[in-house]
Amino acid sequence: MNTFKSTLMLVLLMVVLVLIGERIGGENGMLIAFAISVAMNFTAYFFSDKIALKMYRAQPVTREQLPRAYEVVERLAAKDGLPMPKIYVIPSESPNAFATGRNPQHASVAVTHGILGLLTDEELEGVLAHELGHVKNRDILTSSIAATLAGAITLIARMGYWATLFGYGGGGGRRERGGGGLGALLMLIVAPIAASLIQLAISRSREYEADATGAHTTGNPYALASALQKLENYSKHIPLQASASTAHMFIIAPLIGGGVGRLFSTHPPTRERIRRLIGRDLV
Repeated sequence: MNTFKSTLMLVLLMVVLVLIGERIGGENGMLIAFAISVAMNFTAYFFSDKIALKMYRAQPVTREQLPRAYEVVERLAAKDGLPMPKIYVIPSESPNAFATGRNPQHASVAVTHGILGLLTDEELEGVLAHELGHVKNRDILTSSIAATLAGAITLIARMGYWATLFGYGGGGGRRERGGGGLGALLMLIVAPIAASLIQLAISRSREYEADATGAHTTGNPYALASALQKLENYSKHIPLQASASTAHMFIIAPLIGGGVGRLFSTHPPTRERIRRLIGRDLV
């Protein structure tokens, strides 16, 4: 069901892209903006894993250096029929983890020093199973497509605004300024927000899916639920210095906010994730 929802939202994102292109950018403007966005995201797709790992100063580790995590990942990967990913450690006391890589053959799993000291063996297994769930479900591909379309929508909205501001429409002719200018201004504001909301909804859907996949792999949903609760509590006291552009990668959002911040959160509420895993709140 989550796969269907993600596919549906990607289709909606494409429809929004086409409609905006026809409305303010014209067919040629839409194609140019889409091509630029695809080129930008092509680079991000193939190099985002290396960029993210370097951004957080993640260091590769061997079985001898980190046997506790290495052996768990090796066992879980074999159980899921996945190639053994590379293991990295992030020098941060904030407890968190993420997986990256464009496909299972190029996957990496990174954990912080903080998560290794905080979780029990069963809880750590649940977290690592969640991260391998992202690899198994090929979430990087879904996120890359969503980012491409969202970027194209934002770019087209900006192009349409400036075209209307100088009196040109999608077809290249002069247009009436008044209402057209106001409409373009609204499009400049609303279109990127709508694209971002759809993209974030996909990200939240992927977290639920990875939770379910990880719990199924270990057969112990309570361990993952317990780990999520610990990570949520401790990350508030020891926040991870993270970029908003990479917040979606982590098992717990490093950027925590309420109110409007929740609307733009890359992660669903931890309490709801726990309820979906074990059918109730943790006591």
